[in-house]
Amino acid sequence: MTGRDAPWVLGVDSGGSGVRFALRRADAAFPAEVVTSKEPVRTGPAGIDAAHLVEQLLPAAEELSVRTGARRIAAVAVGAAGMATLGDGLRAELPGALARSLGVRTLALAADAVTAYAGALGRRAGVVVAAGTGMIALGTDLAGWRRADGWGHLLGDCGGGAWIGRAGLDAALRRHDGRPDGSAALLARLKAVFGAPGELPGMLYPRDDRAAVLASFAPEVAACAEGDPVAAGILRDAARHIVATAAAVCPPAGADEEPQITFTGGLLKLGGPLLVPLREELHRQLPYARTVEAAGDPLEGSLVIAAGLALGELGLPRDERMLWIVTA
Repeated sequence: MTGRDAPWVLGVDSGGSGVRFALRRADAAFPAEVVTSKEPVRTGPAGIDAAHLVEQLLPAAEELSVRTGARRIAAVAVGAAGMATLGDGLRAELPGALARSLGVRTLALAADAVTAYAGALGRRAGVVVAAGTGMIALGTDLAGWRRADGWGHLLGDCGGGAWIGRAGLDAALRRHDGRPDGSAALLARLKAVFGAPGELPGMLYPRDDRAAVLASFAPEVAACAEGDPVAAGILRDAARHIVATAAAVCPPAGADEEPQITFTGGLLKLGGPLLVPLREELHRQLPYARTVEAAGDPLEGSLVIAAGLALGELGLPRDERMLWIVTA
């Protein structure tokens, strides 16, 4: 069913900076109406707060229905950070709440990595790499999901912004101490950004946003890379880690088509110093994969999933934690 006869679907993208809601026909040719809330959904000991999400979702759905003239929403897809481990409350409460309030009986609850995948690649086999402060790769052969890294800046996220920033600060402090493999250029940038090297531990360790602070030094590493072999080497190592993570979840080349790979996230803004070695590593580690631009963002991914449910053509693997679906 396409065109103006296609059912209405609602997509939700819940993240650390707020929630976005979008309503459109299940036919992607139609533009979506969007409502944004800057209030993130609360999390607590029981996980993601289902009641708090419903408090925001219902008025947003009503406003969008008024704007579009939609009389009935056929399916809803919610993508949320932490859904895999913190989504039990949503799985228990949201289906009943949406059935009672909106008459919606088809619902998908997805990890934000899954909605990012659906937005970027749709229903094709491949890998989506989300590279920002952290680093995670999600791949599928359309039979199941595979995830690599995303373990946070203390345990992993290898090649991500925090990893690069920490490696740059390490090289700066090596130069400060007189140890091998230090970088005078990075030490100068450390002093310009953070002040005296001796003050850095006291400034960094107590903070809850350590990962973001470390990642804030990644652009300094990139800026030094052209004239500093240590900085350039850090970015080459980052590219190697990123592609290795993608390779760990990339499906093999099929008989009909090669797997696709796309990169999302702010780390790509580092430009040539990272992108050039990244292309070299892709050619070396994943020569059979085809790099493509992301078609859309996680909000678009939630709409893709909702439309697939409404039309009976989901095309992505169901999973109790990654892509949980209830249809009544």
